[in-house]
Amino acid sequence: MKNWHRRKIKPFTSINPIRSRKTIAKAAGLAKKPHPYWNWTPSIGVDSFLTWFEVIGYTVELEADIAAGRHQKERNNETEVILKDRLRRALMRINPTISSEALQETVRQLTALPNTNLIENNLHFHQLLTQGIDITYSINHQIFTEKVCLIDPSNLLNNDWLLIHPFTIVAGKHSHQLDAVIFINGLPLAVFCNQPQQIAHIFKEAQETLQKYIQNLPQLFLYNVFLVISNGNRASIGTLTCNSKEFLPWRTIDGEDFPHLQATEIDVLIQSIFDKRRFLELIKHFIVFEPNGISLSKKLLRYHFCTVP
Repeated sequence: MKNWHRRKIKPFTSINPIRSRKTIAKAAGLAKKPHPYWNWTPSIGVDSFLTWFEVIGYTVELEADIAAGRHQKERNNETEVILKDRLRRALMRINPTISSEALQETVRQLTALPNTNLIENNLHFHQLLTQGIDITYSINHQIFTEKVCLIDPSNLLNNDWLLIHPFTIVAGKHSHQLDAVIFINGLPLAVFCNQPQQIAHIFKEAQETLQKYIQNLPQLFLYNVFLVISNGNRASIGTLTCNSKEFLPWRTIDGEDFPHLQATEIDVLIQSIFDKRRFLELIKHFIVFEPNGISLSKKLLRYHFCTVP
């Protein structure tokens, strides 16, 4: 793919700073009790981590609950990485005037994207995610072309926001269990890797774990936008091509207001990166792909106030 490019950057937008301060207070007051169906031993910080996503409006599902029938079945089997039913429903809401034939073809094309040359195909998917996908199909020997949008940045309620914890994927003869995957409209756009707090050199260890996942599960990471490494209250964010030194914490929630003194790195990162409107803005304006020798480098652009202690 020759369309290597750097996206035009818009100024970082300050989004609802009053809400961010209220959110900290709300989450701090929530009881830290286990989920009623909790049936495995979580890593340190997982319980509050899930609470934060519920606070900012995501649906949080435990894989054990899905298997037990307490939530709807999300996949036909554990080899699938796209939640097709959620994707179809979201596409219908976002594209109400588009024909069912075009929406069906969109789902088919998205689930059939190649996973060879991961970074180039990740760039191709990023273009589809931010610019829409042109669908051509025929009915009664007539050719039709329609543009289908995969996300709705204007009406956040049209999008489907889901976290599944943990998330198991079967590839070949091996089963891989990721700590958490964030799906927007059924597409796996972010992956969390949570490590036990006692591990030394935590972020290097977690980044090595992520690299093993990326190597073994290209069918998942083809769609990835963000990678997050967490360790109790600590957290750093990066992309597919980041090394361990390039994973950095996020220091401010809205770009102007500094977080509450009691806020931890994971608190700030979730509220800042995964705020619904800001999440979509970061995808559209702050992800760049640049040539790096014969390959591509994927970067999350930051301002100094986001990462400097």
